[in-house]
Amino acid sequence: MSEGDSVGESIHGKPSVVAAFFTRIGQVYQSWLDKSTPFYAVRWAATLLLTAVYMIRVYILQGWYIVTYALGIYHLNLFIAFLSPKVDPSLLDEDEGPSLPTKQNEEFRPFIRRLPEFKFWHSATKGIVIAMICTFFDAFNVPVFWPILVMYFIMLFCITMKRQIKHMIKYRYLPFTHGKKTYKGKEDTGKTFAS
Repeated sequence: MSEGDSVGESIHGKPSVVAAFFTRIGQVYQSWLDKSTPFYAVRWAATLLLTAVYMIRVYILQGWYIVTYALGIYHLNLFIAFLSPKVDPSLLDEDEGPSLPTKQNEEFRPFIRRLPEFKFWHSATKGIVIAMICTFFDAFNVPVFWPILVMYFIMLFCITMKRQIKHMIKYRYLPFTHGKKTYKGKEDTGKTFAS
């Protein structure tokens, strides 16, 4: 390879100004994502607010129903991945790899999601932003009879969730920690040991 052939380098082998700019933008973006990680309630509230703004925009403009339908299907796909275990118990044999406990006396194994909460939030928010950007271009405003899309989405949602709930019942897992048994160790007496 000759000098300057690699992506992002100028003729003299140094990173170009454009590549350095986008690298810096990526670092700042990642820094903000890292800082937002512990604030899940604020993150989801902002995403719900962004969703409301998007829905109001679609309602006022009376268009972009295909974009909204695609966004709904994308969010449904993310939600199913969020509810699913990382290792699908239906694909495992008895002797192969870790599995979820199926009997009361089996060892507890924590539920590990196929799509973690943070990635679910990040992907859902990116999807809303992309859909919002699409509403600024008439090329994405395909004329459709929107009630059919709504009925089809509801039907698809019900069928998909029914299948997911049957899977949860069959393999006895609950993807949420609320309502699960918790075992606490010794009670804290409040005493500290001073030397």
